[in-house]
Amino acid sequence: MIPRYSRPEMARLWEPDAKFRIWLKIETLAAEAMAELGLIPKHSADAIKRRGNFNIERIDEIEREVRHDVIAFLTSVAEHVGPDARFLHQGLTSSDVLDNCFNIQLVEAADLLIADVDALLTALKERAYEHKDTVTVGRSHGVHAEPTTFGLKLAYAYAEFDRARARLVLAREDVATCAVSGAVGTFANVDPRVEDYVAKKLKLKPEPISTQVIPRDRHAMYFATLAVVAGSVERLATEVRHLQRTEVLEAEEHFSKGQKGSSAMPHKRNPVLSENITGLARLVRGYALPALEDVALWHERDISHSSVERVIGPDATIALDFALSRLTEIVKGLVVYPERMRANLDRLGGLVHSQRVLLALTAAGVPREDAYRLVQKNAMKVWDREGDFLEALLADEAVTKALTADEIRALFDLGHHTKHVDTIFARVFGG
Repeated sequence: MIPRYSRPEMARLWEPDAKFRIWLKIETLAAEAMAELGLIPKHSADAIKRRGNFNIERIDEIEREVRHDVIAFLTSVAEHVGPDARFLHQGLTSSDVLDNCFNIQLVEAADLLIADVDALLTALKERAYEHKDTVTVGRSHGVHAEPTTFGLKLAYAYAEFDRARARLVLAREDVATCAVSGAVGTFANVDPRVEDYVAKKLKLKPEPISTQVIPRDRHAMYFATLAVVAGSVERLATEVRHLQRTEVLEAEEHFSKGQKGSSAMPHKRNPVLSENITGLARLVRGYALPALEDVALWHERDISHSSVERVIGPDATIALDFALSRLTEIVKGLVVYPERMRANLDRLGGLVHSQRVLLALTAAGVPREDAYRLVQKNAMKVWDREGDFLEALLADEAVTKALTADEIRALFDLGHHTKHVDTIFARVFGG
C-alpha cells in the first residue's frame, strides 16, 4: 500500500515491471550499438527491438529452476524474440544490466526527491514571510535565551533544505553513470563504443573505469545524502513536536474535523505526523551504513552489495519521499499562536534581555566580571519568582549608578532583537 502523501511514481519505480522494462531497454540499446558497429546483424537488432518483451510470471518460473535472475529474464525475452535472441547480451555480464538499471532508478528517484524538496521550500518560504515579524523566544538547551521571530525559525529550515536540494543534485549527478564493460570490466568481449552509445541513450555518463561493477562509493554517497536530508527532516519535525507540548503550545499540527488524538483520552491533540516522520528519518539514516559497507567488495566484484541494494533502494527513497511530502503538509497546515509566543516570552519577567543589560554596563565602564555578577544577582531573584527583572534592576543602586532609569528601560525594547530580520531574510531568500 502506497502511503497517503508519497508519490505513486516513486513506488512504481521499484516495481518488477519497471525494473524489467529498464533491463530490456539496456539490452536493446546494446544490440542497436553492436549492429551499428557491424558486430551483429542489423536485422537481429531490429527483431530484438521490435519483438522484445517479457512475462514476469515466466521469469519467476525460470528463476526457480536456474536460480539466476538475469538468465531467467533473458530466457523469457528470447521466447518472445525467437532465433535472433542469440545476439542478445553479446559480451555483456549481469552487472552491465543490473548496475545500469539501479543507477537509472536512483537518478529518477532523485528527481522525485528534488521535486519534493522544491515543494517544501515553497511552503517554508510562504510561512516564513507570514511570520517574519512574529516575535517568539529563542531557546538554547530548551531554556529561554533571547527573542527571535518564528519567521526566522522557518527561514533557518528553508536554508537547510536549500542545501539539501543542492546535495541531492550532486548525489544524482554522481550516481548517473553507465558501465557496459563485460566481465571484470576490461571490454574484452564488448566494444567500448557500445558503452558510449548506451550511456548517451540512457542520459548517463560512461563510468571511467569499472571492474564489472560500477564503483559503490557513488552509491554510498547517494544514500549518505539521503541520510543527511532525513536528518534535516527530523530537525524540523522535532521543533514542531516541542512547540506543540502543552507547556509550550506555540504552534501545533493542523487537527482536522473528526480527527481523534487518543483512543483513551478524548482531549488529546498529538503531533503524530511529526512523530511519524521522525521515525522515518531514523529509518532512512539507518540505510546509509550498509551502503557504506557495500563499497568494499572482493577484488573486481562480488554480490554482497546486491541483497543490500534490493532493500535500501526502494525503502530509503520511498520513505524519504513520504517524509518530505508529509513534512510539506505539516508546514502548510501548521497552526501558529503568536499570543502564546508572546506570553511565553514574558514568562521570565524580562530575563531574556539580560545580555543587553550586561553589555550596557560594560559600555558604561563597569568591569565585565562585576557587570556579570550584578546582572546575574538580579536575574536569579526573578528566576526564583521574586519580582520583575526591570524593577529589580531599577532598585539596584549598583546598576543605577552606571545607567539611568531611562537607559535601563530602553534595554527592554524587543525591536533591538528583530532589527536585522530583513537582512537575514535577504540572505536566505535573496532580494
